[in-house]
Amino acid sequence: MSKTTIGILYDFDNTLCTTDMQEYSFIKNLGMTSDKFWGEAAKLTGEHEVEKILSYMFIMIRECKKRGIPMTREYLAQCGQNVELFDGVVSWFDRINTFGEEMGVNIEHYIISSGTYEIIQGSPIAKYFKRIYACRYMYDENGEAIWPALAINYTLKTQYIYRISKGILDVTDDYNLNRLQDESLRRIAYRNMIYIGDGMTDIPCMKMVKEKGGKSIALYPTGRSETVKPLVDDDRINYVCAADYSPNATLEKIVKLMIENMAILERLKATEEMQLSQYKNNTLE
Repeated sequence: MSKTTIGILYDFDNTLCTTDMQEYSFIKNLGMTSDKFWGEAAKLTGEHEVEKILSYMFIMIRECKKRGIPMTREYLAQCGQNVELFDGVVSWFDRINTFGEEMGVNIEHYIISSGTYEIIQGSPIAKYFKRIYACRYMYDENGEAIWPALAINYTLKTQYIYRISKGILDVTDDYNLNRLQDESLRRIAYRNMIYIGDGMTDIPCMKMVKEKGGKSIALYPTGRSETVKPLVDDDRINYVCAADYSPNATLEKIVKLMIENMAILERLKATEEMQLSQYKNNTLE
């Protein structure tokens, strides 16, 4: 019998890193304040009814061009090297993967973010993810960004939960994504998914995973639990805890309990199916 796979799905900004990923290097290199940069994006949305994610992607290109900064994949990846991660994040993935092995299951990690793919790719933890789903650019013959290739807003994030469950990981494969697939054939069952996010922009994913039998966790900066109060009040999540990924912190304890529970339930389900099959075939001892 093949091992059960458990998928842990993460937002990035304010979930794995401490603020919006553009604010560590990208905006500073422009000589802008964060308020000014995001204000320009909001202004574009207000004046032209541009979708908010497309607005910030456009502003990134525009402001780089104004300053003669080539916005290449390499440049964005360099900006990702300076993201500040929450405590314990760097060692988190190896620790959780090891625990999964002890429980007899495979653990896969995924990013579903409305942030910038190329910046995440440059971060110290990019290598740990099976897939990174985030906004990305198309590039010209000089390697400079000219147009959004993929924009993921807060509701579109849910598409990637379907992709991960079905194992249709190629973002251009819409045909197989939309084909009917029996639940028993899914690569990762919804009940074996854990979604970790930080706020209102994660609500569609948190709600979907929770309603389909998986688990959703809302994180808050240490000492600021009020930031997730709306998620608790509206019953969007299963658990809340501080954004601390350190060994033996509350988050690790909760996730390990979830993994252990999922592993036990999968073994119990397999035993049930085996016994019923033996009974039907008159081979039950």
